[in-house]
Amino acid sequence: MPEPPTDAGPTRERWLWTAIVVGTGLLIFGLMVFGGFGGVRPDLQQVTVGEVLASGQLPADRYGSTDLRIVGWFAQITAGCSGDTAGEAASGWLEATCPVRVLLPERPTGTPSQGELLRTGLRLAAPNGKPFPPQAPAGSGTAGLEQLVFVGHFDDRAADACTPARMTQCRNTFVVTEYSGQIR
Repeated sequence: MPEPPTDAGPTRERWLWTAIVVGTGLLIFGLMVFGGFGGVRPDLQQVTVGEVLASGQLPADRYGSTDLRIVGWFAQITAGCSGDTAGEAASGWLEATCPVRVLLPERPTGTPSQGELLRTGLRLAAPNGKPFPPQAPAGSGTAGLEQLVFVGHFDDRAADACTPARMTQCRNTFVVTEYSGQIR
């Protein structure tokens, strides 16, 4: 009597596990190939705060409302901030002088005053106030760790609704849409 074969051939379970392994491999391959799409926007110009401030031109005149990536040290003052917190409904978020949020060309040392921050940095604002990192200890910039990359634009449409006395300030405020700690 002949012995029964030890290899019964491909079974349903073997086909199933083979399909799972091949499918997982294809998924990983697809993520590696197509994972970068929709991530970084290479069409955006990246500039440093120092380049924007050293140009001699007002940012709104130089860049218009073009989206940019700006690299610098983030600083914010909320406590002891003097000034108003809002203006008209349409442009209040852009006109508000408190809290002070700026992007600086160099890491701040010590505890900068509100006036120093506004003199040496780019003023930041956002319609919803959300795309900013949490407040770091005074004098430490971006928690003292790294420069941040902010994406946004100058010369926002809401600047048209600003009071005439603050029109220039509103046009030259960098309106932030997002930020990242990764310099690209």
